[in-house]
Amino acid sequence: MKFDPDKQSFADNHRLMIGAIVPRPIAFVSTKSKDGILNLAPFSYFNGVCSNPPTIMFAPARRGYDGLTKDTLNNIRDTEEFVVNIVSEEFADQMVACATDFDKDVNEFEVSGLTSVDSVKVAPPYVKESKVSFECRLQTIVPVGDAEPGGGFVVIGNIVMFHVDDRVLKDGRIDQKALNPVGRMAGNNYTRVHDTFTIIRKMRPDK
Repeated sequence: MKFDPDKQSFADNHRLMIGAIVPRPIAFVSTKSKDGILNLAPFSYFNGVCSNPPTIMFAPARRGYDGLTKDTLNNIRDTEEFVVNIVSEEFADQMVACATDFDKDVNEFEVSGLTSVDSVKVAPPYVKESKVSFECRLQTIVPVGDAEPGGGFVVIGNIVMFHVDDRVLKDGRIDQKALNPVGRMAGNNYTRVHDTFTIIRKMRPDK
């Protein structure tokens, strides 16, 4: 079957995308508003950009029911700082508890019972329960689409501090089993990274 995105709703396009772009890593983003209110929310359009400087991106969409921007984006616009926390299965339920569109004065750390820890270089705290966290300063925000439901933004930030739990670091690399990350699937489904396989990539002959 073929689908023309111009001839169906953004919700139909969204379903096709989240069903096919899987598994998706989860950016559990902590921010602090200009009034000092903490916010914590998950986003599953998330990935790395480059390593020099270390840079990551995530894509907060506009709210699907009214097209307004989310508190996370508003806070980053105001303060130009945020923290991306990697989600492990051990606190996946608490992560999902933060996915609700709460009022802007609600502190999701309190809602979820997760622990905030002061960051080193940025104002927003990181999540103590997260085994890897990236303190970030905003590089740029790229608007995508119209200012209505279905539109969104790409937030690009430079990592200014890594937090890595000693238990997941082995010989300078992140041990995937110890990290035990979860990935986002479609609907209310998530996946574990337990079943992996190896394919050796050939190097150029002159390298």
